[in-house]
Amino acid sequence: RDPRPCCCLDAHTTLSSLADFNYGADEYDAEGNEEPKALPEGSETMPYIDESPTMSPQLSARGQESGDGVSPTPTDGLSTGGERDAGKGLEMRKLVLSGFLASEEIYINQLEALLLPMKPLKATATTSQPVLTLQQIETIFYKIQDIYEIHKEFYDSLCPKVQQWDSNITMGHLFQKLASQLGVYKAFVDNYKIALETAEKCSQSNYQFQKISEELKVKGPKDSKESHTSVTMEALLYKPIDRVTRSTLVLHDLLKHTPADHPDYPLLQDALRISQNFLSSINEDIDPRRTAVTTPKGETRQLVKDGFLVELSEGSRKLRHVFLFTDVLLCAKLKKTAVGKHQQYDCKWYVPLADLVFPSPEESEHCPQVHVIPDHELEDMKMKISAIKSEVQKEKANKGQSRAIERLKKKMFENEFWLLLNSPAIPFRIHNRNGKSYLFLLSSDYERSEWREAIQKLQKKDLQAFVLSSVELQVLTGSCFKLRTVHNIPVTSNKDDDESPGLYGFLHVIVHSAKGFKQSANLYCTLEVDSFGYFVSKAKTRVFRDTTEPQWNEEFEIELEGSQSLRILCYEKCYDKTKLNKDNNEIVDKIMGKGQIQLDPQAVQTKNWHMDVIEMNGIKVEFSMKFTSRDMSLKRTPSKKQTGVFGVKISVVTKRERSKVPYIVRQCIEEVEKRGIEEVGIYRISGVATDIQALKAVFDANNKDILVMLSDMDINAIAGTLKLYFRELPEPLLTDRLYPAFMEGIALSDPAAKENCMMHLLRSLPDPNLITFLFLLEHLKRVAEKEPINKMSLHNLATVFGPTLLRPSEGESKGHLTLASDIWSHDVMAQVQVLLYYLQHPPISFTELKRNTLYFSTDV
Repeated sequence: RDPRPCCCLDAHTTLSSLADFNYGADEYDAEGNEEPKALPEGSETMPYIDESPTMSPQLSARGQESGDGVSPTPTDGLSTGGERDAGKGLEMRKLVLSGFLASEEIYINQLEALLLPMKPLKATATTSQPVLTLQQIETIFYKIQDIYEIHKEFYDSLCPKVQQWDSNITMGHLFQKLASQLGVYKAFVDNYKIALETAEKCSQSNYQFQKISEELKVKGPKDSKESHTSVTMEALLYKPIDRVTRSTLVLHDLLKHTPADHPDYPLLQDALRISQNFLSSINEDIDPRRTAVTTPKGETRQLVKDGFLVELSEGSRKLRHVFLFTDVLLCAKLKKTAVGKHQQYDCKWYVPLADLVFPSPEESEHCPQVHVIPDHELEDMKMKISAIKSEVQKEKANKGQSRAIERLKKKMFENEFWLLLNSPAIPFRIHNRNGKSYLFLLSSDYERSEWREAIQKLQKKDLQAFVLSSVELQVLTGSCFKLRTVHNIPVTSNKDDDESPGLYGFLHVIVHSAKGFKQSANLYCTLEVDSFGYFVSKAKTRVFRDTTEPQWNEEFEIELEGSQSLRILCYEKCYDKTKLNKDNNEIVDKIMGKGQIQLDPQAVQTKNWHMDVIEMNGIKVEFSMKFTSRDMSLKRTPSKKQTGVFGVKISVVTKRERSKVPYIVRQCIEEVEKRGIEEVGIYRISGVATDIQALKAVFDANNKDILVMLSDMDINAIAGTLKLYFRELPEPLLTDRLYPAFMEGIALSDPAAKENCMMHLLRSLPDPNLITFLFLLEHLKRVAEKEPINKMSLHNLATVFGPTLLRPSEGESKGHLTLASDIWSHDVMAQVQVLLYYLQHPPISFTELKRNTLYFSTDV
């Protein structure tokens, strides 16, 4: 029954998970095995909600579905489906309020329980055998009576309004009044530490008080089966601090679902402003106390950072929750616990920071090699997850059964969990001077450097080596549960529907320049975005040699899959051969600075470039960006001009050139085969957009310098130009007319029928399209033969080129562009499969195809 302190929330905190599905980290153990989820009758439904700060109080899936008695959260009036947003917002308001009211009732009961022993204690204080002195009572219960009265009055005023609900009801003034009384909380917070210390001392010196403070009885909610729960005084004294945070979150929610023209809107805005200012002023005060665990020597040990990392342990990947304290790094996993019992962590290992070193790349050569999962397996899994997401959307749109939706969500969680476990490949090695080494795998160098920097900063202090006794270790591990700041495994299934799903589409970023370097260096930047819940590196500028003011001016197109943040890392390139390690994923270049910005959908979604600066470590990086949503980027726009090659029909170009395969296709393929076939990630890694545009202009103008320019150009830009050519064709290479038939053909399960259909479809293509397709097919097969070096399998290539060669043009796809991310996953999977079918097929020759006309049925 420990208190579960909340994360300190700053003024900008939004709700991180409105309705925590039953598969947050709390119900999943670290190996990915499921925990039993059902709660026994009468288990603490609302206190569970009330004590978890990362959840909003109103919609606990756990409370509503288990059928346990839950305080008033009337859902009967909740309308569904296609009503207007404003109405829906007001319905949500009712839900938010009734949920808040329920937790307010619990809070009042908790304050009552705290006040209960105060009167008898005061009565004994003046007798010959006092339990506590009046001064001690005053200190421990300071301001609790006032806080109780404020909230009782608030509850009594709000309750009838929610029970006799009417969309015109106003209650903003109640929240405004509550916010204006936060001064009482300020006094409480200032006294909180002394109150705790006094209670602790009195407990140690007085057995009677110890008995009282260990088991205070809190009344259950009115309609709960449970009459009382026992809670410690320490836990109850934390409640007011937790409550301010909770009220602020609820104000966020209420505002979100209150129309701007509603009379409550300005009042709620005012209340939120006051609460946020108050929160940010007290956060600094609370934070150290929130995380302090006292070491046996009486020093305070604070939690500095925690989070989920993948550890490579005995050859297999395990999800761990890692805790960095002021003097020790502790690696834990969630223990399996019986239903209804408090979750606990199990310590796997710990390293005192005084003994912790980061092995250099040469020292880490003896460390286990990282088994990297092939890209195509990860891509497959992403496709599966996207497909399940769209099924969930469909079920919801069709008002499907909640059980079916839960089943899909559970499946999605399992797949996302697999992805989270298997995609990281950047090694983060930790070594204990006294022998053992440990290896974590991260997907982002940004995160790796955050961990490294946090540890190195602590190591600057004078640290002592030590060994924890088993009891000390137990106490420390026991504290992890209530101290942790990261509550849920970072997968999108832990997000609620109301939360921003992130951006789907293409982000164009130009990295302009950087300044603020003290001395000349060889500098480059990388860009990371989050997709599927974790960050990955998506683009990299060229190295600008020997400068303090690099001018890259490079443009990148980055595909976003539910992304919410962009990170920029600035590196100094390492050319020292001795440090370059054999392990591909080992990044030995030095991070000079790093920074992150939120991708705000409103700000980013404009047609124009938006210029920005990220400041990091005294370095300023200038960049611009603009975003194209997926449905916009799916458009093929025919070229108005009939000269040039981009956006012009392939038949027009081949006729004009008197060639069978367009010149641009032949030249780009020839150049890639000459010097790019062993390039890691060829066709997957973006070329610099400005280079691609330059090549496009040269091909369109049929400039005589094409060959010279091609031989000088970065190979990824040439690969990008070829992809752009196919993407900008006014209709796809495999044609709009045949698209539905390709989709049906690939879905056939009988191999003979599929072969017959797929070959017949090729034969039905116009000659320029067919010859060009076969030419490209043979090239891609040659690229895949070098997979051990270039890491591009047939499947990877099919993923890159499938949509480019098959995606229908605007007129064709208009009918089915519903939800961009939804339609995307289904169609894309099929497009990839079509191309993969031909890539895996034995060589197909144009003459053979034409000769075998007789064997094929005639209808497409």
